[in-house]
Amino acid sequence: MPDTPRPEQLDVVIVGAGFSGMYMLYRLRELGMSARVIEAGSGVGGTWYWNRYPGARCDVESMDYSYSFSPELEQEWEWTERYPAQPEILRYAEHVADRFDLRRDMVFETRVSSAHYDEAADRWLVRTDTGHAISARFCVMATGCLSVPKWPEVDGVEEFAGRTFHTGRWPHEGVDFTGRRVGVIGTGSSAIQSIPQIAAQASAVTVFQRTANFSMPAHNRPLSKEEQADLKARYREYRQAARESFVGVPRPLPTRNALDVSHEERVQTYSAGWDYGGLFGLTGAYLDTRLSEEANETAAEFVRSKIREIVSDPEVARRLSPYDHPLGTKRPCVDTGYYKIYNEPHVDLVDVRATPITKVTPTGVQTSDATYEFDDLVFATGFDAMTGALNAIDIRGRDGAALKEKWAEGPRTYLGVSVAGFPNLFMITGPGSPSVLSNMMVSIEQHVEWVSDCLGHLKSNGLSTIEPTDEAENAWVEHVNEVGAATLYPKANSWYMGANVPGKPRVFMPYVGGVGPYREHCTRIAAEGYTGFVLA
Repeated sequence: MPDTPRPEQLDVVIVGAGFSGMYMLYRLRELGMSARVIEAGSGVGGTWYWNRYPGARCDVESMDYSYSFSPELEQEWEWTERYPAQPEILRYAEHVADRFDLRRDMVFETRVSSAHYDEAADRWLVRTDTGHAISARFCVMATGCLSVPKWPEVDGVEEFAGRTFHTGRWPHEGVDFTGRRVGVIGTGSSAIQSIPQIAAQASAVTVFQRTANFSMPAHNRPLSKEEQADLKARYREYRQAARESFVGVPRPLPTRNALDVSHEERVQTYSAGWDYGGLFGLTGAYLDTRLSEEANETAAEFVRSKIREIVSDPEVARRLSPYDHPLGTKRPCVDTGYYKIYNEPHVDLVDVRATPITKVTPTGVQTSDATYEFDDLVFATGFDAMTGALNAIDIRGRDGAALKEKWAEGPRTYLGVSVAGFPNLFMITGPGSPSVLSNMMVSIEQHVEWVSDCLGHLKSNGLSTIEPTDEAENAWVEHVNEVGAATLYPKANSWYMGANVPGKPRVFMPYVGGVGPYREHCTRIAAEGYTGFVLA
């Protein structure tokens, strides 16, 4: 029999070439550590490599959704719009990869299948679907929070004779819907962004909605050179404010409760937020919006009133109006022309709670009371968020313990960055960290810098392993749950809770305590010699 090739020997293996993996590689090079990035796609960009559906756009403004680690990079890059579209974000990622020559330490079109900890050697053995094996002292999972598409739980999908597309795995060459009958299943963020674009081409669009979502107008527009120059002149101060802020975007925190002001004043405040556009004008207008159902309802009803103003058919407006969850407890959407598209005669809305989908047929979709025929089906059914990408890899720690089994009742981490029983394994923006409740770029940089500083500390002190204690992990999980339970987030069946995936434990996964306070906590732990960790 032929000899098994000896695994490649490295200091660190990084899984994923999105914004987390790219910056992690950059920092490790600064430390003089050997590293390799393994990426399933054929290029960099992570989320923005895969999500190429029409209308795909970030809901954080472009000059916030960018790296801050290189003053030269942030000064030289010119954004074109207030909210960057997917092609522009991908060009930015590719520019970063080229500027810092990152691709030479990346392996593309390769999926990690397993990562097993070898206790005798204090090393991780990582294997891929191509047969490539790496032995590394440290393993960094930069796999992203929204990486594994969730397909609809509907019989007959494979029987459909027309074209099918998932928004999270969109063809890179694009799709032409001109003159075609299109069915869209789902009304989350990717649907809300793509439906107006699809309807601009298609002869007929039928949207199948299970849960109505709150969406705010983006009021997107071109960015002038003058306003970019103004922010770039004070970028250092602005970036520091972002790091200390609650959501990773510098903005004044509310000082009053919604229930302490008059109805007229609330409407004026909400109107100003709606007219400004974006996520925070309504959800962050008052202190009690995330804590009190009565306060939240004042903002929720304002959005519903706007839907009724925009949508001409009262019944369609009613169906589009969310009543089953507080505003902000599912990821709010930012749109361009979503609600008004339902005024077009060729766009229909089907409430699948009232008339459930029974099956997909070779020619379309059948509900409990009607049959619809389509040329194309678009599945905008979201992701197995936060844990899906990690659970898709066979990760085993001490004594061969499987991470997936440890997380069978919900993810357990210390700080959202590491797991007891899995030495030298790090996650970037993992469950138990602010991650998806924040400007991801700020949270990514904070995690990458914390992990790389940690590895530098180990290296300079002749240490080989770091692992959280069970006690520290338990205390952090309890804290994350306690803070989350004090808010309205658990009131919604959201992907924050894992509720969109059948059989997934219903646990609130991100940390809602705020980006700034979380950063201070992590910094203090490191300054105290990595409290809650065992270093050996």
